[in-house]
Amino acid sequence: MKNFLLPVFLMVVVHCCTAQTYVSFIPSLTNSAGTLSEKSNFSFEVGRQWDVFSLGADIGKTSLGKTDGRDTTVYLEIRPNLNIFQQGKFTNTFTPGIGCIFNSKENFVTELTSGIEYAYSPLLHFNIIFGQYYYSGKTSESTTTFFGLSVMYYLKPAKTGSLIEGKKKDQPK
Repeated sequence: MKNFLLPVFLMVVVHCCTAQTYVSFIPSLTNSAGTLSEKSNFSFEVGRQWDVFSLGADIGKTSLGKTDGRDTTVYLEIRPNLNIFQQGKFTNTFTPGIGCIFNSKENFVTELTSGIEYAYSPLLHFNIIFGQYYYSGKTSESTTTFFGLSVMYYLKPAKTGSLIEGKKKDQPK
């Protein structure tokens, strides 16, 4: 058993040490009913990136509108992300997410997001994102689409990849 666990442990340690930590600020707008502040939302994400895959914990607000009584807009979500296609400094991303909205009737949230990420520098990436949030509770459910911008900052230079690489200029067709 020890002969099996040691290589597995070493692989996990090497894999975790090669990951890059990032923080992200994500403002966005939904197509839900209400004023501009009620349609606006934001979140902060902290996560780790391993080549084509990343995993982040996201905390935010589903609306910046004023609430009467207790706040029903704060949520916490886990967001895995996959880099699908990369061409130069641009990457197509796909992110499913799952989480909970505190004190809300529709307290379970799932998310499907796609985006176009631009690597401005090895430390700073911008991602135009769009997708849908699905909210559900015991007696009701709803959905909304959104559009936003993710600003990602890596604590050390990012070396991200993708499942499919675009052709380089000097490669034959």
